[in-house]
Amino acid sequence: MTAISVIVVGYGDEPDLPACLDAIRADLAVGDDVVLVDNGITTLPDLGGVRLVTAGSNDGFAAGCHLGADATAGDVLVFVNSDAVIRLGTLDAFRAAVDDPGVGLATGLVVMADAPSTVNAAGNPVHFLGISWAGGFGEDASRHQQARDIASISGALFAVRRNTWDLLGGLDPAYFLYHEDADLSLRCWLAGMRVTYAPAAVAEHTYSFTKNPEKMFLLERNRLMTVLTTYPRPLLLRVLPALVATEPLLLAMAASQGWARPKLRSWGWLVRHATVIAARRRRLQAGSGDWRAVAALLESRIQQDVTAAPGAMGILNTLFAAYWLVVRPRANPAAETPRT
Repeated sequence: MTAISVIVVGYGDEPDLPACLDAIRADLAVGDDVVLVDNGITTLPDLGGVRLVTAGSNDGFAAGCHLGADATAGDVLVFVNSDAVIRLGTLDAFRAAVDDPGVGLATGLVVMADAPSTVNAAGNPVHFLGISWAGGFGEDASRHQQARDIASISGALFAVRRNTWDLLGGLDPAYFLYHEDADLSLRCWLAGMRVTYAPAAVAEHTYSFTKNPEKMFLLERNRLMTVLTTYPRPLLLRVLPALVATEPLLLAMAASQGWARPKLRSWGWLVRHATVIAARRRRLQAGSGDWRAVAALLESRIQQDVTAAPGAMGILNTLFAAYWLVVRPRANPAAETPRT
């Protein structure tokens, strides 16, 4: 049987971590193992059967995932959020999902811990402007019982073969936190491998969306970094006019919602680190694959339900859809990539 290594990254107060680790231990098969990466956990739970890796400093979620992966030897890596509790059978579902050599990444059904029949995320859509959101949020889980290809995994629960993780370079530690799952997924598609949704892999997630200045800065910086570096040139050229036109609108929305400073800070970071952005782009584009396949995955409308949408969202979505209809390329006949 293919051996699985489960990686959990923890930081600060972790009230759900004991239940998280208990559920993982109960689902392990012979030859599987689990590692907890301590990025600064206030109080460690019972670690029976769990290998502990101490980071020394909090360098972010992605860096913690790399520490965990490096400390294990399983053929398949499964990443579980520290506030998520997997159901029995989840690891076997992932084992089967990534057994397909055409699959690079697989994510599962993430439901709300306080409402287990309600979806938190069932594969994440990605808009052509780089905005990603929790797919199926708030919907009944019964509507998401079919396996399918998706644009992006959810970082809360996903699996990857170790050789694929190594090939892609894993989650980018430069992102620190947020949006690294979307970036990894797009890079996976560009490498010629599919990203899939495995509904039999289920986790109950203690979730609430909160806004704070640092979070909004990282969300915006990382989204823009993905667009500017991960998108192949033909795709980037099609997206740039819309990106330039909408950034002032997003700043106005940020000002109305009280996070204009983090938005401006994201622009400032990108300008100050232009050489870093250019170097990342050169590195990623050296092996860039079928950009049409990625373009076919991107959404033309922003349809997230996690936060309240601005009043003009309907008008913006109409404009987005019209623009994308005009500039979006026709599918490459040689690449029959499934749509989300």
